[in-house]
Amino acid sequence: MEQKLNFTSTPILKLLRQIAIPSMTGSLFQTLFNLVDTFYAGKISPEALAALAKAFPLYFIIISAGIGIVAGCNSLIASSLGANNKLAASIYSYHSLIYAFFLSIVITFIGIFFSHDLLKIMGSSTSSIDLAKEYTDIIFLGTIIFLILTSLNAVLYAQGDTKTYRNILILGVFFNIILNPIFIFGLFFIPAFGVAGLALSTILIQFVACIYLYFKVNKTELKIKINISNFFIRRNFLLNIFNQCMPITMALFLVASGSYLLLSFISIFGDSAVAGYGTAVRFEHLFSLPVIGLNTAVISIAGQNFGARRYDRIKDVYSKAIFVGVFIMCISAIIIYVSSESIIRIFTSDLEVIKFGSSYLKIAAFIGPIYPVFFISHALFTALKKTYLIFYSNLFRMVILPFTIVWIILNVMDGYFHDIFYGLLIMNWFLGIIMFLIARGLMIKTFNEQKKVFFIF
Repeated sequence: MEQKLNFTSTPILKLLRQIAIPSMTGSLFQTLFNLVDTFYAGKISPEALAALAKAFPLYFIIISAGIGIVAGCNSLIASSLGANNKLAASIYSYHSLIYAFFLSIVITFIGIFFSHDLLKIMGSSTSSIDLAKEYTDIIFLGTIIFLILTSLNAVLYAQGDTKTYRNILILGVFFNIILNPIFIFGLFFIPAFGVAGLALSTILIQFVACIYLYFKVNKTELKIKINISNFFIRRNFLLNIFNQCMPITMALFLVASGSYLLLSFISIFGDSAVAGYGTAVRFEHLFSLPVIGLNTAVISIAGQNFGARRYDRIKDVYSKAIFVGVFIMCISAIIIYVSSESIIRIFTSDLEVIKFGSSYLKIAAFIGPIYPVFFISHALFTALKKTYLIFYSNLFRMVILPFTIVWIILNVMDGYFHDIFYGLLIMNWFLGIIMFLIARGLMIKTFNEQKKVFFIF
């Protein structure tokens, strides 16, 4: 199938619309997929809801690896296509699958053998750990399915096809609505798996999606043929994928680590605080979907234009994507603030959980407008093959500074639940300004531009 989008000549706003909107819609349904899990966990018990919240940082290890593959391989394949080197793009496509296979083995091992200790460090009781492990053990066994799925998706994203995965995610939500209660409560010959049923539903849906995506990729010019010779390892290509994907994965792993540390602090206020925060965060993701879609679009557009040496278009897509993202997030912030309590009531009637969840959302509404600067800057770093900057960004933003700030708030200032997030609000805006200046400086250096003519703002 011929590539329909011309990344080096089509107007930037048109490209953003054509790529970002399907990606955004797909991300919406991915979040709805998770919210369905949250909804049914709440139907089991408040303890199940808290267990799912505590399991999420562990599950995010897999998500981190998947996003790393999508973003890293997307940029490498897109850059090769932009340079009109289809052979290299094809080799990268095969090696993305090889990389996904080896990485899945490592993650599965870590998840199965260390999840108990990680949950224990989080301050979980024995019953809470057992409940969370019912979910995580199955999820980690399905790691290979998820990572192969994301590597196939990277091949499509690099060619501008964000609609296929969007359609898969839309169907996935409806199947999850049907399968969750069946696997949780049982039906006919299917036993009641409880919390484990949430994981079984997820893995089954991902497996079917993986098969479909394989056939979809084979309708493009970057076909994946099951031939042993095609999967012979070419060291330089595999190393390039590792060097491009692993910093992104590690950067996102830092997000999981940050969430893990934050939940450890929040657990001081009890399971109701954990459940409220966990539920609120999952819903909050709905409103960050536009910037996730813009992130995907910027990687594809900037990646191909970097290969074609069209630096003017990279600057253009960066500035326009940030403007659009900030505008959308400001509108979202108003909606989140006004409807914070009603949002949490959808998932639980527990007054304590509602109190903690709505308290977080009201503060998070003011953090949202700075998120596009981080997402779009990280997309730029990926396209310019400077993914190590993402690692350092998340190291400070998600681990070092939050840990320090929250520790001081709780242990020195004797703060309460909401004080944690006021501290993180100030931190995010301060780092967002620094991130914009770093991105600006990187483009000046990479494109050999003069500062005075680089940006009008």
